[in-house]
Amino acid sequence: MSYIRSAAFEETGYVVLDRYDQAADPQEWLDLEYVDWKSSGVTRFAPLASAFGEMECNGFWNHTPPRTDKDGVWVQANVEHAPILKARAEEPGANIGRCRVIELQPNSYANALYNLHQDDNNRLNPDGTGWIVRGFFNLSDDAESFMILRENRFDPDTEVRIALPAGAQLIVDTQRFWHAVWHKGPEPRYCLITSWTSGPELDAYIEKYHGNPHNVNAPLDPKIIEEGQSEVRQRLAERAAALAAKGRHDDGYGEDPEA
Repeated sequence: MSYIRSAAFEETGYVVLDRYDQAADPQEWLDLEYVDWKSSGVTRFAPLASAFGEMECNGFWNHTPPRTDKDGVWVQANVEHAPILKARAEEPGANIGRCRVIELQPNSYANALYNLHQDDNNRLNPDGTGWIVRGFFNLSDDAESFMILRENRFDPDTEVRIALPAGAQLIVDTQRFWHAVWHKGPEPRYCLITSWTSGPELDAYIEKYHGNPHNVNAPLDPKIIEEGQSEVRQRLAERAAALAAKGRHDDGYGEDPEA
């Protein structure tokens, strides 16, 4: 299918923007209402924009009428406590779908690898319209934590590790990448996640903030990588066996927590 895509993502599928001065803003995310929603670990979400402005996080295709991840409706009970976060999501001028703050509890590298998943942002997205990508604005200061991206879930040679200090800003084609966050803690991590539609508005925003498609990975002990890979293989094998005992089939890729 032919979608409008940003040239900024052609080579690597992601861009890292200039770092934001997060310390200059109040911690609005602490005043929001959160709902339980599973995604890549022990998480809760505070929806800022949802399908119909309700306090929920479901995919827009699971509503009536079903639609793609566009034209989100602001959740007034939360955005009244987060005018700066709302303004940051709106700044690109691109169409917004789901917009929410994630709260992620600390985890391990192996847990992050196990929870790698691809999003389904473009389900029901009409041909010829803008491809949907996601912005991640790190709110808490998690300089020792990393967004992990892999084009091949089981190939560590494809791994990109992007550090997440306060104010880190990146945009990712999360339908292209398997992704999850390795959050070392000790406190929960908070991040603003926004679905944006590709087009000239988003292109101009990426250019304005010097979107860089080349991240330099922080060093990681090969032993940690191999131990993580081994644990994931073991956990997936155990999961497959448990499903087989119930007469169900597992393809070895697990389930998309946002399907």
